[in-house]
Amino acid sequence: MPALSTLSPGLRPPPVRPAAAAAAPEPRAARFRLSPADRGVLWLYLLTRISLWITAHFARWLFPAQSGVREAAPVLAPFQHWDANHYLHIARDGYFPAGAGPGTSGWDNREAFFPGYPFLLRAVHTVVPDWTAAGLLISFVAGAVAVLALARIARAYLPEEGAGHRTAVLFLLSPCAVFLAAGYTEALFLAFALPAWLAAMKHRWALAAVLTTFGTAVRVSGLFLAAAIGLLFLLSARTGRHWRSAGWTLLPALPPAAYSWYLHAHTGDWMAWKHAQERGWYRTFHPPWEAWANTWTGAFGGTQSTGYAFMFQAELAAMVVGLALVALLVRRRRWPEAVYVALSLWALGTSYWYTSVPRATLLWWPLWIGLAALSLRRPWFRTAYLCVAAPVTTLVALTFLTGRWAG
Repeated sequence: MPALSTLSPGLRPPPVRPAAAAAAPEPRAARFRLSPADRGVLWLYLLTRISLWITAHFARWLFPAQSGVREAAPVLAPFQHWDANHYLHIARDGYFPAGAGPGTSGWDNREAFFPGYPFLLRAVHTVVPDWTAAGLLISFVAGAVAVLALARIARAYLPEEGAGHRTAVLFLLSPCAVFLAAGYTEALFLAFALPAWLAAMKHRWALAAVLTTFGTAVRVSGLFLAAAIGLLFLLSARTGRHWRSAGWTLLPALPPAAYSWYLHAHTGDWMAWKHAQERGWYRTFHPPWEAWANTWTGAFGGTQSTGYAFMFQAELAAMVVGLALVALLVRRRRWPEAVYVALSLWALGTSYWYTSVPRATLLWWPLWIGLAALSLRRPWFRTAYLCVAAPVTTLVALTFLTGRWAG
C-alpha cells in the first residue's frame, strides 16, 4: 500500500511498499512507547488545557449569568451547558426514566444521543462523585489520546520534521477546541477514531474494527469512519490473507443496530434516535440547497438575534471549508478520507439548516494535517492562522463557557 501522501501541493508521494511489508507486525512495546515528539505534543496539550481552564475561571467572574451578582458560579459550572446536560441526564436517570419518553410533556429528546459516552460517564461517576468533573476527566484523558494519535498520523502523512507538533498546534487552537475539554463526545470519539485510522493504515484490520466499533457507540460519525476504513481495506487488500479480514469491517455496525433495537423495544420505533433529532434540532431532511438557503437567512436575514446570527455565519463558513476539503481530497485521490468528510457534510448539510458544522471540523483530521502541511511550506500561513485563530478560539470558548450557543 502506498504510504499516505500529503494534502499540500508540490510534494511527491513516498515510494510504494509491498502489502506484506506494510502489514508487518510492530513490536508491542514500540506501539506504546512515547518518543520525544510524542512527549512534546502531550506537553502542548497540557498547556492548552491550562489556558482553557484559566479562561473558564475568568469567565465565571467576569461574565455572570445575571448582572449585579456578588458571588461567582461554581468552579466547574462554565463547562456544564447544552449537550453536556443531556449526557448527564442520560447517565444519571437513563433514557426513559419513570416511563417517560417521546410524547411526554417536556420531553428532552435524549434518545437522539448515542449511549457510549453516557455509559462511560456513569462508570466514571462511581469513582468521581461530581458529574461535571467526571465528564471533564473523560474528555481530558480522551483528548490526550486523540491529539497523540493525530500527531502520529500527521507524521505518517508528512515527511517534514515537526509535522506532528505543527498539526497538534493548529488542532488545539482551532475555533471549536473548547469542546475537546467539555463534557461532549468529540474528544472521546477521536480517542477511538484516530487510533483506529492509525491501525487501518498499518493493516491491523481487527484492531481498527474494534476501535471503530467503540466509536460508533459514541457517535453516528463512527459509521462514516467505518465506511472510510472499509474503502481503505478494499483499496489495499491484495492477498487472500488480507481478504480473510474482511468480516471485521462489519463489526462497527453492531452498536447502532443494538441501540436501534433497544429504542424499538421502548418506543416501537427503529429510528427513534433520528426522529428525536428531527423533533429537537430540526434535522428533518431537506435538499442541500434549501439547507444552505435557510442557514443563510438565519445568518443574514435579520430573523435571529445577533448571537445566533453569528453562529449561523460560522456554520456557513465551516460548510465551505468542508466542501473545499472534500474537493482537495478527491483531487489528491485520497478516496477514504474524502468519503469520511463527505458523509459528515451530507448528514449535517441536509437538515432544515446547518447545526454544529463548526464543531464537526474537529473530527476532520485531514483538515488539520493539510493546514499543517501548508504552514510548513508557507511560514506566513502559520502566523496568519494563529493571529486569526487565537481571538476566534477565545471568543467561541467564552461563548460556550458563559452558556450561550456556540455550535
